[in-house]
Amino acid sequence: MAVPGFTVGAFILLLHLSSVANYPNGKVTKSCHGMVPEHGHTPRTDPIHNISVSQMTFTSGDQIKVTLSGPEFKGFLLEARDAEALTGPPIGSFTLIDSQMSQVLTCEDTQGSAVSHTNPHKKTELKVYWNAPNSAPNHIQFLVTVVEKYKTYWVKIPGPVISQPNALPFTTPEGTVAPLSTLPPVSHLTKSFSASDCGNKKFCVRSPLNCDPEKERACVFLSFTRDDQSVMVEMSGPSKGYLSFAFSHDRWMGDDDAYVCIHEGQTVNIQPSHLTGRSHPVMDSRDTLEDMAWRLEDGVMQCSFRRNITLPGVKNRFDLNTSYYIFLADGAANDGRIYKHSQQPLITYEKHDVTDYPKNIGGSRSLLLLKAHGALMFVAWMTTVSIGVIIARFFKPVWSKVLFGESAWFQVHRMLMFTTSVLTCLAFILPFIYRGGWSWHAGYHPYLGCVVMILAVLQPLLAAFRPPLHNQRRQMFNWTHWGMGTAARIIAVAAMFLGMDLPGLTLPSPWKTYAMTGFVAWHVGTEIILEIHAYRLSRKVEILDDARIQIFQSFTGAEAEGHAFKKAVLAIYVCGNVTFLIIFLSAINDL
Repeated sequence: MAVPGFTVGAFILLLHLSSVANYPNGKVTKSCHGMVPEHGHTPRTDPIHNISVSQMTFTSGDQIKVTLSGPEFKGFLLEARDAEALTGPPIGSFTLIDSQMSQVLTCEDTQGSAVSHTNPHKKTELKVYWNAPNSAPNHIQFLVTVVEKYKTYWVKIPGPVISQPNALPFTTPEGTVAPLSTLPPVSHLTKSFSASDCGNKKFCVRSPLNCDPEKERACVFLSFTRDDQSVMVEMSGPSKGYLSFAFSHDRWMGDDDAYVCIHEGQTVNIQPSHLTGRSHPVMDSRDTLEDMAWRLEDGVMQCSFRRNITLPGVKNRFDLNTSYYIFLADGAANDGRIYKHSQQPLITYEKHDVTDYPKNIGGSRSLLLLKAHGALMFVAWMTTVSIGVIIARFFKPVWSKVLFGESAWFQVHRMLMFTTSVLTCLAFILPFIYRGGWSWHAGYHPYLGCVVMILAVLQPLLAAFRPPLHNQRRQMFNWTHWGMGTAARIIAVAAMFLGMDLPGLTLPSPWKTYAMTGFVAWHVGTEIILEIHAYRLSRKVEILDDARIQIFQSFTGAEAEGHAFKKAVLAIYVCGNVTFLIIFLSAINDL
């Protein structure tokens, strides 16, 4: 099941729609054979769209104009079939009249054997040409599936039957139209789920760990209760769109057995689905589910169903007596269509067999590697680099004593900056380990991170070739060193702002923005205070024009006063930095 380079963060695609209406570009070759959108809804049986043709007879090589018309629709799939074997493959090929509205598809290995939409724009008419093949059957019938909106669609609307000139009159074969399947009944829950049996009779996944859906609206709750050869599933959580969970063999998206409860109007639609690779979820038949029920109250959605532990011969449904990772997610839905989840899914820390002994477990919305990445970057670019810059800029006269052959301020500055570079290097490689390569779904964050990494490596290398104090190249070095360092800090802050919103490490909003803005203001404010202090101290210097020398008024007292003030500001600044750091690290730990 593993798909290298794509993490559980990609589970977000589970919450996109899948089907004819799902694919605004009309690439619906998966639906060629059955012509059924995989929406999980019942198709309408009262067609309101029509197919007309330019002629009722044909011979090999003829080109017949086919027109689909009716009330506004968004998607469609048009095919020509043998009228005496409608379940067979498409016959002939199509030629487009308007390539802006329609496109040909390759179905059953026959190029151009079907036509679909190219965009989700509303349309009322569509015209194409059908090309009669050399070995066509005597009678051809056109079929079309039309999608008005996600849960409103018609499947295989029958069109006119056209025949070859010498063919016998067409008679409709018996049994060509299959009866619609009867959906399992769904009832309404009369009371809320309870966590009282978690760990005793129920296998429960909860967030927060010990919450109770009966008492707490914010409780995200999933339970499994074994009953002989079946399992009763209960799911609850705050959501106005949908709740979903999935069984996965590992932490990667692909071949997952998923279940979605979708809020539609005044009801909840309970739908099994599956995922293949990084494609959209495919809604499956509800025939495998029993005792379905739901409840909506005060913004909390609850749904339950029963399914057998094993389902021999049923594709895409996992046997429940095996250990899996369990995903829990929620997000927005509109008219039965589900969208990207509102936060990173909750994933259990390890695999579990839900039919085994009852347990009470939790999970995390971020994996350890991403937590470590964020924590190391916060330590490096909120603490060590910021303090190192303050010391280099304002503490040269304060810590001027020699320590191990260099001034004390320089030794402290060098140690802090070296620590920053090491932490950055360590943090930099963690996402690559996590993703198994480059992340193409993280926006500008990884690009800014690469720039920061390059500057973090170049800075100490540049410092190693620092010219002597009075060398003519020293000034150029100073400006280059300052410029690269300042650029690295600015870009690092920008990268952190962007990184806090990524699915793998989504910190709570909106306080994360306020906290990061507060840290930037805290650092800039401290530098401004020290700059003002340095300027005021310099005003105490009196220049004697005739002697061209500088003397300090009460030099010793002014110097001591200045040093004491800087040390006090530094102590307060360090305490503030540590406070901001603790806030962010605590938030990361709680994910």
